[in-house]
Amino acid sequence: MIATATAPDVAVPRRSFSDPDLAPIWEKVSSGERLGFDDGLALYRSPDLLGVGRMAAWANARRNGDRVSFILNKHINPTNRCVAFCDLCAFGVHPAKAPNAYTFRIEEIVAQVERLRELGVSEVHMVGGMVKDVALDYFLELLPRMKAAYPALHIKAFTAIEIDTYARWAKLTHEEVLRRLMEAGLDSMPGGGAEIFDPEVRDVICDHKCGAETWLAVHRTAHALGLRSNATMLYGHIEEPRHRVDHMLRLRALQDGTGGFMTFIPLAFHPANTRLAQRYELPSGTTGFDDLRNVAVGRLLLDNFDHVKAYWIMMSPAVAQVALSFGVDDIDGTVKEEKIVHEAGATSPMELPLAEIVRLVRRAGKTPVRRDTLYNVLEVY
Repeated sequence: MIATATAPDVAVPRRSFSDPDLAPIWEKVSSGERLGFDDGLALYRSPDLLGVGRMAAWANARRNGDRVSFILNKHINPTNRCVAFCDLCAFGVHPAKAPNAYTFRIEEIVAQVERLRELGVSEVHMVGGMVKDVALDYFLELLPRMKAAYPALHIKAFTAIEIDTYARWAKLTHEEVLRRLMEAGLDSMPGGGAEIFDPEVRDVICDHKCGAETWLAVHRTAHALGLRSNATMLYGHIEEPRHRVDHMLRLRALQDGTGGFMTFIPLAFHPANTRLAQRYELPSGTTGFDDLRNVAVGRLLLDNFDHVKAYWIMMSPAVAQVALSFGVDDIDGTVKEEKIVHEAGATSPMELPLAEIVRLVRRAGKTPVRRDTLYNVLEVY
């Protein structure tokens, strides 16, 4: 596993910081003491972003050395039709009225999977809109056919929101739904739908989605069944630093109990074409400073997560490259056609070729490592 590749000669950052409030935090970090809520707020409020970044880089290097991992993957979104109508989303459309609504036939997705085998893509990341004709029965037919077309393919699919919705529609428990999907071919879960756990924020940005406790419960159940998953946090909308810290600490608490999370992925909010941007005076997007601070704070607070990802689709390849010096050890992958964030105005490429990822990581002074979904090393460049 990549997380075991520690570096014994990691350089320790300077003990002096331009912000004196960082000195006691550094003492905790360097001695292995867990940070608390107030420490998290101090990291967000500190004007010394480079100091925060140096601490995060040190913490990451102790865990992962100089390696930066990526994967050959593709996103598949079976439908954009959705009944959730979340104000933060620019992807989902009215199931019956939207002129741009689509749903892939199972045969169309299987044909995509067959092409992936020829390209050597090892993972499909599959999430989409929620509508009753593309729910549990649809996927119980789809997943075995994907595996038959490409047996070695790792299927990472279904947010906790989708699992909860399919369970309610089918009048089944979360565990029953997960077991059936695992038997059909589900290999792991993404971390989407977490957004921000605070109920007041959640009621505004995604009031049709299940609450934080349900999201956490679905992942707790998945971990108990042996299903690994990721965790996300959406930032840059109406939330405040206290909401972000609370969100991370709830993730950390669940990870203490299950150890089932692989990666923390901060997601930069893209407001274009969303109802949330129409209701509130929001900036046009996050800044590079925002993005770097969130990955760095994540690395420092989430001391029980092996990996922190810079999702280049949301923060751009250039900022993701800088993030490799702010505590990040994973840069996602080739992706091969992303739709959800680009519907919200993302200007990043739709995919990054393998050679470009390797170049990007090397020029950041790091060692590129191609991995599988579970972070087993496949090739070191």
